[in-house]
Amino acid sequence: QVQLVESGGGSVQAGGSLRLSCVAYGGTSSTCSMGWFRQAPGKEREGVAGIDFGGRTSYADSVKGRFTISQDNAKNTLYLQMNSLKPEDTAMYYCAADDLCLTALQALVRMDQFAYWGQGTQVTVSS
Repeated sequence: QVQLVESGGGSVQAGGSLRLSCVAYGGTSSTCSMGWFRQAPGKEREGVAGIDFGGRTSYADSVKGRFTISQDNAKNTLYLQMNSLKPEDTAMYYCAADDLCLTALQALVRMDQFAYWGQGTQVTVSS
């Protein structure tokens, strides 16, 4: 059973940066696809970034050019570097993983495909 633990959230002013981390424990040799998702109060959860087994990435239009997803397989860690943060980026951020080998775009838009989820880390951006 894979367990995901996120960290790195916090409160920043608009224009600032944060780097989220997601460490995977247990059964990580079977995970193939990973992604970052977020949910703001009163809104549905949405895809932020996806990454496939080959390291190809896909991003939501709202974060393109500002966020970067990456992974360090040796450390079983997924990252989300967030730059030029905006108040509308305020949300709970979740990482997710699955044994299926999705494309990066599928990892971005098909959150229903992910079996493993972290507990979330809060990001708050003030204006």
